[in-house]
Amino acid sequence: MRRNKQWDVNKAMLLSRLFQFLHCAGKACAIPFLTLYLRHLGLTASLTGIIMGTKHFINLAWAPLSGYFAKHYNKRRVVILSSLLCSIGAGLLLLLIPPADKATMTRYCNISAFAGFGLPKTAEDTINYSQLGNTTMTVHAFTTLISPTALSKINTKHIATAGAGQTLNDAILATAAASKHEVKRIAHRQSHRENHKNEEGADIPDNSDSKRSVRSGSLKTGSAHGQKPTDVVLEVQHQLFFLVLMAVALWEVLAAPLEWTVDDGLYEYLDFVDATDGYSQHWIWGYLGAACSACGVGLLVSNLDCLLNVHIHRSAVHFYSYAILITLTLLTGTFLPIHVNRKREQTNKVLKALHLISNDGRATLCALTAFIVGAVGSAIENYLFWQMQDKGSSEFYMGASIAIKLFAEILLSFFSDKILKTVGQSGTVALGMLCMAVQCLYYSFLWSPWSVLPIQSLNAFSNGALWWALNAHCEDVSTPGMERSVQRVFQALSLGLGAGIGSLAGGFIASRFSLEVLYRAAAVVLVIWSVAFLIVQSRIPRQKKVNYSQLLAADNSDLSDTETDQERDWLVKAMKDEKENNSW
Repeated sequence: MRRNKQWDVNKAMLLSRLFQFLHCAGKACAIPFLTLYLRHLGLTASLTGIIMGTKHFINLAWAPLSGYFAKHYNKRRVVILSSLLCSIGAGLLLLLIPPADKATMTRYCNISAFAGFGLPKTAEDTINYSQLGNTTMTVHAFTTLISPTALSKINTKHIATAGAGQTLNDAILATAAASKHEVKRIAHRQSHRENHKNEEGADIPDNSDSKRSVRSGSLKTGSAHGQKPTDVVLEVQHQLFFLVLMAVALWEVLAAPLEWTVDDGLYEYLDFVDATDGYSQHWIWGYLGAACSACGVGLLVSNLDCLLNVHIHRSAVHFYSYAILITLTLLTGTFLPIHVNRKREQTNKVLKALHLISNDGRATLCALTAFIVGAVGSAIENYLFWQMQDKGSSEFYMGASIAIKLFAEILLSFFSDKILKTVGQSGTVALGMLCMAVQCLYYSFLWSPWSVLPIQSLNAFSNGALWWALNAHCEDVSTPGMERSVQRVFQALSLGLGAGIGSLAGGFIASRFSLEVLYRAAAVVLVIWSVAFLIVQSRIPRQKKVNYSQLLAADNSDLSDTETDQERDWLVKAMKDEKENNSW
C-alpha cells in the first residue's frame, strides 16, 4: 500500500523565511549601492539612468516570461538554483571593469572624510602638506591611504608643522584629536600660498577635471593622433558605459527569474496544504534581512581604507558581501519547498487581470498612480546616495537610511488595517504621495551627512501605507483567484515600466540641471497628482460588484435548480448582508 506524503508546513515556512531573509540581505548589500559604484567608475547621471532603466525594463519583460517557462516545464528548482549561482558570477563581473581614471575612484572618499571639519568639497584640492618628508602631500592623496576613522585620530597641527625629516608614518601615529579651526586655517593659508605661486609663474598642480575623467594613457594617445581631449573623454566614457551596460544587463537576465519563480512555487505549495495565511506576512523577513545587511555592510565599508590595494576600491566589498550571502541563499534553496502543479492553466491570468483593471475606472486610476509613484521612486533611489555623498555622508549613513525606512514600514504594518479603515483607501493613497513629496523636498535641502536619517521614517507612509491601499483596491476589483495577478500588474507598472522611465528621465534632469532640481520637480509632480487623484476618484462612479457565489450556484444545477433555491443559498445571503453594511 502506498503511503501518503507528509507535509511539514512549519518546516516549510521556516525554510522559506530563511531563504527570503538571506536573499534580500544579499540584494541589499549591492543593489542600493549600485548607482554609487557607477559614479565611482566615472559615469555621469544620464548614463547611469540609462543603465538603471535598462535593468528595470529587462526585469519587466523577462521575469514573468521565465517564470512561465519554469512552471510549464516543472523546472522551478533548477531555475532557482541556476539563477542564484550565475548571479554571483555576474555581480562580481562588474569588478573587472576598470574606471575611467584612478582618480575617479578616490575622488569622493575625501568628502566624507573631511565633512566633520566643515570643509568645502574643493578643499581636498587646495590643502598642501609640503612638509611631510620633503614631498607634496595633498589631502586627496593622503585620504586615499587611510580610512576616515584613522583620519579622525590624526593631529592636523602635527602634520602641518612636521619637519623635513618627518615621515608620513610619524604623522599618522599622532593620536591627538584634530581641530576644526586649525584645518580651516591651514586650508586657507595653503590655498593662498598656492595662488601666490601660480601668479608668479610657478607650475600649476595638475588637477583639471578633464584629466580626472580619462585615463592618462588614453589622453596622451589621443593627443598624439591629433584628437581633441574632449573627444578622448567622450570616447573613453562611452566605452566604459557599454561595458557596464552589458554587465548589468547580463546580471539582470540571470537574476530576474528568481523572485517570480520562488514566489509562485511558495504560494502554490502553501495553497496546496491550505496554509496561505502565512504568505501575507512573508515580506517582513525579507525587510529584516535587507535592513540588517545594508546597515552592516555600510558600517564595514565606511571603516575601510579608500583603496584596499592599488587596483581595488573599498566599494568592491559590497559585491563580495553580495556573493557570500547569495551563496548561503543557494544552499538554502536546495531545501526550499516547491509544489509541482500538474494542472495546466487554460487562461492567461495576466491578460485577464489587465481586462479587469481596464473595465474599472477606479482601478485604472490606481494603476496610473502606481506608474507615477514607481517613476518618482526610481529617480529618488537612483540618486539619493549621490546627494548624500555630496553632503559628506559615508556608506554607514547610507545603510542606516535604508534600515530606518524598512523598520518603519514593518512597525506601521501592524496598524495597516486600522489606517485603511480610518483614512480610507483613496485617502491613504493621497497621504502616501504627499509624504513622498515631503521627502523629495527635504532631500533637496540636505545640509549634513546625517540629515537624511530623520525623514526616512516617512517611508512607512510613502511606500508602505500607499501600497497597502493599492493592494486593497486590487482585491476589490479582482474575481476569485485573480488577486495576485492584479497585484502583479500593478507592481509591473510601478517597479518595471514606471521605474524604467523614471530612471531615464531622472538621469536626464540630474545631468542637465542638478539633483536639487530633480527632487523639487518630483515633489511638485507628486503634489499635483495627489490632488488630481482625489478629485478624479470622487467623480468616478462606483461599479456594482458581481456576486460570484450566485454565479457559481447558477453553474451547479445540482445544488440549486431554481431562482428560489438560489436566493435561499446561505452564502448568497451572507454576501448580500456584507455588501449592504460595507461602505468605502
